[in-house]
Amino acid sequence: MTQQRRPDGPPSIGRLIREGGRSFSFEFFPPKDDAGEEQLWQAIRELEPYRPTFVSVTYGAGGSSRDTTVRITGRIARETSLLPMGHLTCVGHTREDLEQILAAYADAGVHHVLALRGDPKEGPRAEWTPTEGGFRYASELVELASPSFSVAVAAFPNGHASAASLEDDAKVLLAKQQAGAEFAITDMVFQASDYFGLLERSAAIGVDLPIVPGIMPILNLGQVQRMAELSGQPMPAAVTDRLNAVGGDPVAVRAEGIRLAAELCEELLDGGAPGLHFYTLNRSKATREIFEALRITV
Repeated sequence: MTQQRRPDGPPSIGRLIREGGRSFSFEFFPPKDDAGEEQLWQAIRELEPYRPTFVSVTYGAGGSSRDTTVRITGRIARETSLLPMGHLTCVGHTREDLEQILAAYADAGVHHVLALRGDPKEGPRAEWTPTEGGFRYASELVELASPSFSVAVAAFPNGHASAASLEDDAKVLLAKQQAGAEFAITDMVFQASDYFGLLERSAAIGVDLPIVPGIMPILNLGQVQRMAELSGQPMPAAVTDRLNAVGGDPVAVRAEGIRLAAELCEELLDGGAPGLHFYTLNRSKATREIFEALRITV
């Protein structure tokens, strides 16, 4: 397999996904304290043997975790066998700020970024106002980063909360592809039909980059429902009904959530998804249980 490389960098994740078979990847978030950091590194070490295509580290709203994200991502690059990708958003940053953050990633040995517009602090449905001297669209950040980085972008199974229509949302994804994005990762997918609908309407207007579905195992129904509502992606009634049917027993809800996730993953892969991206919440157990259900071993 011919591997595309950035100068002095690792193989392009986009190329790996296109040519390397099914991709499995894990997402982590920057810890807020020492205990959180210990938990994060435990999860990283427990998932490393699964040899994911890449791992990513999120970026706090308005750059609140900027230094921690760069530090953690750089440490993953130095101290593990994993291929790290750092997140970066336009929120609260000028173009000069973004150039400096990209330079910090490069200095830390990180050559892949997930370029996001980001949401206002009031939430994804709030009106977007760009920072003076900054960017209005994620595609502008993609264009800034793509000469030196392998760039991923976000996609939304039910459209972004601020999109005028699903068709307009697909056009935004196309603009990010045209700016240099190599692949996309979706927001949380709860039913396969939403993901395949995204693929269909995107392909219809010329989007041909790989789109990897994002998987959030539902271990606590209330927690994931709140996260889904905040992202503007309401959880389908079919999913909540099935979880509510097992009653209020947290152990039973968790077990059913793992079964739901495993069934969803199997349906997505059978339908042609190029891989799966797991939102781990800095814990490994649920992801490992889903892998066991899918008969994916170390």
